[in-house]
Amino acid sequence: MLKISNIVSQIDSFVWGPVMLVLLVGTGILLTIRCNFLTWRNLPWAIKKTLSKESRTKNRGEGDVSPFSALTTALAATIGTGNIVGVATAMVSGGAGALAWMWISACFGLSSKFSECMLAIKYREVNEKGEMSGGPMYTMKKALKNKKLGAVLGWLFALFAVIASFGIGNMTQGNSISTAVHETFGVSVSTVGAVITILALLIIIGGIKTISKVSSVVVPVMAIFYVIAGVIVILGNISNLPAGFSMIFHKMAFSVKAVGGALCGNIVASMMNAARYGVARGCFSNEAGMGSAAITAAAATTDHPVRQAYINMTGTFWDTIVVCTITGLAIASSGVLGQIDPATGEMYIGSALTIAAFSTVLGKVGGYLVTIGIALFAFSTILGWEYHGEKAFEYLMGTHKFNMIYRIIFSLVAYVGATQTLELVWNFSDIANALMAIPNLICMLLLSGEIAKDVKEFQKTIEEEKAGK
Repeated sequence: MLKISNIVSQIDSFVWGPVMLVLLVGTGILLTIRCNFLTWRNLPWAIKKTLSKESRTKNRGEGDVSPFSALTTALAATIGTGNIVGVATAMVSGGAGALAWMWISACFGLSSKFSECMLAIKYREVNEKGEMSGGPMYTMKKALKNKKLGAVLGWLFALFAVIASFGIGNMTQGNSISTAVHETFGVSVSTVGAVITILALLIIIGGIKTISKVSSVVVPVMAIFYVIAGVIVILGNISNLPAGFSMIFHKMAFSVKAVGGALCGNIVASMMNAARYGVARGCFSNEAGMGSAAITAAAATTDHPVRQAYINMTGTFWDTIVVCTITGLAIASSGVLGQIDPATGEMYIGSALTIAAFSTVLGKVGGYLVTIGIALFAFSTILGWEYHGEKAFEYLMGTHKFNMIYRIIFSLVAYVGATQTLELVWNFSDIANALMAIPNLICMLLLSGEIAKDVKEFQKTIEEEKAGK
C-alpha cells in the first residue's frame, strides 16, 4: 500500500505542477478580462437574483428545476469536506498562505464557473426520458468547430468526470466522514463506511428527485449553523486575528518560511508550495473550471443561458469566499496550526486541525459540531456527485439504461474510501480533478470569444432590469 501511495503522490505532484496552476488560474484570468470584468461587476446583482423569490419558481423559460434548485443541487456537491478538511489540509501542507491562494483562485474561478455553466445551458439537449441533459461534454461535441476534436474532448471529459465522481465526490467524502466520526465518537471506520454505503444506496436508487430533496434540506441548514459557529470561534480568538492575517499574507504566502519555521529553500519554492495547495484545494472545494457544476446547471429553468450562469456563478462565492474563509480564519486565529495533538503525539492534520480550532472557543461542542458538519456536508456531496457522474456515464453509454449499475457500484465504492489512508485518497482526488479540468479548460479557451460576446450582449438586459427597478 505504501508503494502505491508513493506512486499516486508523485503523479499528483506532477499533474498539479506549474503547468496546471497556470492553465487553471490563467483560464480564469483570460475569461475575466475578455468579459470586461462583468463577472466581478455583476456579482452583487447575481447574488440578489439568487436570493430573490423569482429564482425559486419555474416561470421564466424551460427546464427541469428552478434556478435556485439548480444552484443548491450544485452546492450540495461543492460545499463539503473541501470547506472543512480541505482548507485544513492546504494550510498544513502549504502553510497559512494557501488560504490567500484559495481566495485568488476563487476570484478568477467566478469567471470559469460562469463560462462553463453558460455554455452547458446553451448547448443542452433533451434526452429520451424528456429530461434536460447538458454539461461540458455536450458543449464540446456541439460547439467546437473541429468536430473530431470536440468528440474526443467530450468523451475524455465524460470519462474523467466518472473517475472524478469516485474520487472527489465519493472516496474523499467517505474518508472524511469515517475519520471525523472515529476521532470524535470512537466508532470504527468500517462501521461508518457500512452505514454510509447503505444510506447512499437507499437514496441514490430513487434518482435525482430523492437526491435533491435530501440535499436541499441538509446543505442550507448545516451551512448556516457552520458559518455561525465559525464566526463565534473567530470572535472568541479576535485578539489573535491580526497575527492570523500576518501568517496568511506575509509569513506563509510571501516569505521563505514554511510551517514550523523551517526554511523552504527560496521564496519561489515557498510561494509555489502555498499556491499549489491553495489552488488545488480551492478547486477541490468550489470546482470552478472542472465543469461539474455545469452538468447540474443544464437542468435549470431559464429564459437565457447567461442569466442562469450568473446564478450558478455565485456558488463559488458562497463556497470559497464565505465558507472556506470561515474555516481558514478560525484555524489561523486559533493558534493550533503546526501544533502537536496531545492524543496522538503528532501534528494536527485534516479534520483534527479544524476540530481543534473550533474547540479553542466552543470546547467539546465545537468538536461535535465540526464532526456533524463534515458528516452531513460530505454525505450530501456524495449524493450530488452521484448525479454528475451518472450523467457523464449516461453520455459515455449513449443511454440511461445502465444508470442503475452505476448507482450500485458508486454506493459500494464509498466503503473503500472510508477505510483507506487520508493521503492516498486526497492525492487520488487531486489527480482526477486535474484530468477532468484539462479538456474543460481547453474548451472554454477555444470558445472564449463566444462567451465574451454573449456576456456583453446580455449586459443590456441587466442594465434595463436595474433601471426598471
